[in-house]
Amino acid sequence: MGKRKRKNRNTQIWVSIGAVVLIILLILWLTMADLWGDTDVAAAVMPML
Repeated sequence: MGKRKRKNRNTQIWVSIGAVVLIILLILWLTMADLWGDTDVAAAVMPML
């Protein structure tokens, strides 16, 4: 049982680290898009009316 709990805790740590990295990448991506002025996603999805 002890080995299983340790493996489960290890998995949780790596999932947490992965989630934090993805959040940081998302923030960087949105920041760069904002700086480049390329944040108008709705215009790319919706056709010109």
